[in-house]
Amino acid sequence: MRILLVEDDPQLRSLLNAGLTAAGYAVDEADNGRDAHFLGDTETFDAVILDLGLPMLDGLSVLKRWRDAGRKVPVLILTARDNWSEKVAGIDAGADDYLTKPFHMEELLARLRALIRRASGLASPVLQCGALALDTRSGRVTLAGQPVALTSHEHKVLDYLMHRPGAVVSRTELTEHIYAQDFDRDSNTIEVFVGRLRKKLPAGMIETVRGMGYRLT
Repeated sequence: MRILLVEDDPQLRSLLNAGLTAAGYAVDEADNGRDAHFLGDTETFDAVILDLGLPMLDGLSVLKRWRDAGRKVPVLILTARDNWSEKVAGIDAGADDYLTKPFHMEELLARLRALIRRASGLASPVLQCGALALDTRSGRVTLAGQPVALTSHEHKVLDYLMHRPGAVVSRTELTEHIYAQDFDRDSNTIEVFVGRLRKKLPAGMIETVRGMGYRLT
């Protein structure tokens, strides 16, 4: 899953990036509202962590512009402002959740997982597809109760597919959601990861829809 992290404090941004990356997310950064708005308008993200007190363009204005343009990406507001009226303004502007600084990284990750699940129409933190299960809290993957060992990229591909059960997902879409913008993307490697996953999962679970992509069934 790909996250846009918008925070102007370089130390906090670095700590958040490290925590998100360790949790398996692909992370793009912006340290001001102007760049954040541009990235949100031109790139594809599964969620946004958005600070309100930003230079050039404040976070609330960025959020309003995204929503006015029809951008539906889940947004978690991150703010040092412990003022209920500003929280209400953020929610009314289209935020999906908020977190007040200081906070624990574990809480941010839990809220982020919940936002991404809800955006996919999923309620449980454990994603199921037949005998296959992926616990989004721990990252643990099991098949009929037995652990399945996956590399980080195999896990990212499976995680994205399991958030979209039954949907056809193209190689381009997978590439956009498992790599950050500055990563040397190659959609051909997706075929390699899918091939490896198929060897570890029941036959036919990941099917190829000719000319369109892959579907988890």
